[in-house]
Amino acid sequence: MSLTIFIPVRRGSERVSEKNTRNFAGIEGGLLELKLNQLKNLELADEIVVSTNDKKCWEIASGFQKQMKNLKLVERPDELGKSETSLSDLIRHVAEITSAEEILWTHVTSPFCDAEKYTEAIKKYREIKISGFDSLISGRKYREFLLDKRSGELVNNLTGFAWPRTQDLADWFEINNAIFIASREDYLKGNRTGESPFLIEFDKISSLDIDNEEDFKIAEAVYERIYK
Repeated sequence: MSLTIFIPVRRGSERVSEKNTRNFAGIEGGLLELKLNQLKNLELADEIVVSTNDKKCWEIASGFQKQMKNLKLVERPDELGKSETSLSDLIRHVAEITSAEEILWTHVTSPFCDAEKYTEAIKKYREIKISGFDSLISGRKYREFLLDKRSGELVNNLTGFAWPRTQDLADWFEINNAIFIASREDYLKGNRTGESPFLIEFDKISSLDIDNEEDFKIAEAVYERIYK
């Protein structure tokens, strides 16, 4: 089965200024450069697509084309590069710019989802398809205290006690936005999760997702501590 890895990096981040390209822990090309370095030797990817309407992202990705023969740069249409853009429209667009049978959607804002994790997820996806699953989503086991602000009650309490032990809380799954794999047919329907997704669990560090300025600083600190 042919596989495309899709990386969306649009212009104009609202919560983290220039989050895709600003210096990250000494990496001049930022999170985009880090992600392409993680993917450049991934053997299971037939094609890696960077979709952007940002000039700086284009320049950074272009610098990888000689060493990544399967790298494809696609200019993002203006109507698909706005904060109010419908996610379903962008998902369908992904299927239209590739002919691959499988599509893996990832983000540069998952800096600790590396080649090992992508390989694990792709192999697992192909394995579980014969068991009735039609897609794969990455995340981590979530077992923390969640309080309903209106009722004041714990929404994930499985016991009759007002304050249970942590191990007695409901076992939930927190999507980390690192990997979504589904067939091209599902993407054409505007759906990157299918109807019966397999949930692959990552550890807390691998699941770190940069969504705001505080996340960016935490990720830099983790990267400098572990990877330098």
